[in-house]
Amino acid sequence: MFFWFAGTAVASVWFIFRDPLFNYRYLIIGAVLPDVVDVWLGHVGPLHSVVTSVMFLIIAMLASVGSRPRRKRLLAGVIGTFMHLVFDGAFLNTKMFWWPLSGLGFSDASLPSVSRGWWIVLFEIVGVLLCIWTWRRVRVTVSQPISGVL
Repeated sequence: MFFWFAGTAVASVWFIFRDPLFNYRYLIIGAVLPDVVDVWLGHVGPLHSVVTSVMFLIIAMLASVGSRPRRKRLLAGVIGTFMHLVFDGAFLNTKMFWWPLSGLGFSDASLPSVSRGWWIVLFEIVGVLLCIWTWRRVRVTVSQPISGVL
């Protein structure tokens, strides 16, 4: 699922912050990253854990000391990983959500996005509609330059 996470993350962050300078592209990258990595791995992994997102937050804060623009970009990606956990329902699987505090294995955990079956289609349609609505409301375009790599 791509549009579900992109649409829900951007709409939620826009609704909460209403910051016209927020970098929604980094938010979208953070929001889809856990599923992209886990599909590549072939199983659910550490990116579906709140502990991993907290570690990303700590790393982002340390890596951006003295650089406010870098901090804003990195935090946008980290917020995206937290949004992914919320809109994926990762908290419903305690072992996966609290990894490694609940144990090191993921053997019985399935990727939440894949386990929804045909509901994925409905989620993606809602995600596309949220992307369209947010694009019209916020006017985020692909042509806006991304300032800096980090």
